[in-house]
Amino acid sequence: MTGPALALLELASIARGHRVADAMVKRAPVALLRCEPVSPGKFLVLVDGDVASVDEAFRAGLEAAGEATLDKLFLPQAHAQLAGALRGEARAGAGVDALGVVETTTVAATILAADAAAKAAVVRVIEMQLARGLGGKAYFVVTGALGEVEAAVEAGVGVIAAATLLATEIIAAPHADFVSRLR
Repeated sequence: MTGPALALLELASIARGHRVADAMVKRAPVALLRCEPVSPGKFLVLVDGDVASVDEAFRAGLEAAGEATLDKLFLPQAHAQLAGALRGEARAGAGVDALGVVETTTVAATILAADAAAKAAVVRVIEMQLARGLGGKAYFVVTGALGEVEAAVEAGVGVIAAATLLATEIIAAPHADFVSRLR
């Protein structure tokens, strides 16, 4: 990420998604982190940059999206750990005490929950999967001490609408073979 802010639009139309992405990057100097169709026939536009630019791009995207908007998120001070998780660069490492998983119905809910989890407890966000190959669902995984993972999951769940939460799991002392397979 190049800046502290993130904005996401989840759209019901792939065609409209293209228009929205173009409108967002034309309006303000933001970086496109994601601009892609995902199942089931949705389109994601995720941008980052400085707060003012992302806010301006977000407003332009909302205007262009109209009724095609399924979900949206403007996160002016995203936690620094989200960058690596969004790019697929984070890893669990050895000696993991506990894992926490939060699964949601929307990408926006997952990003918001992961941000809250990382800000609320001493955990590492090691994986974030956003809708692709998941039927539109999304999830994130955190690691840390058991109490910290529990606090992180609770904080993440606490900031999203109940209707967007699908499931949570906390795994104490996960097996090393399992941990090595996490992204």
